Amino acid sequence: MADKKAKKAAQRASSNVYSMFEQKQVQEFKEAFGLMDQDRDGSISLDDLKEVYSSLGKAPKESDLKQMLEETGGPVNFTKLLTLFGDRLNGTDAEDILMNAFKTFDDEGKGQLNRDNLRELLTAMGKPTERLSDVEFTQMLEGAPVDGKGLLDYAAFTKLIKRGKEEDE
Repeated sequence: MADKKAKKAAQRASSNVYSMFEQKQVQEFKEAFGLMDQDRDGSISLDDLKEVYSSLGKAPKESDLKQMLEETGGPVNFTKLLTLFGDRLNGTDAEDILMNAFKTFDDEGKGQLNRDNLRELLTAMGKPTERLSDVEFTQMLEGAPVDGKGLLDYAAFTKLIKRGKEEDE
């Protein structure tokens, strides 16, 4: 039963992840997925991982393989694999983590942050090694949804960071 739920969750993974990669990259990932999906059932399971490692002359502990799958939430379909690669390659946190980080600074709960206040927070507060420079802050907000009053729509900004520009824009 848990295996079925995990497969359903994998199937629901966001299709916006395809926009994170060029078509050639998606095709290469699809080929790699095909090599890993040993039983051709559309998802990478514990047995698939065992087979892949075995074909490479490796024999990892079953507990290590189980831990790998637990970190992904169960069997991995192609879309979920792309999402995992996208998250790793882009080096960003999950969308909900980014949203919660912005909400921390939104005392009024309006979904907007004043750009100048955010600049002060990110360039002057916290540990010196974790602060942004003015140049880094400016680069971060390049193309961000900031209105004429200097207010950043952080929900739209989070979507932009995680999903890229929507095609109709």
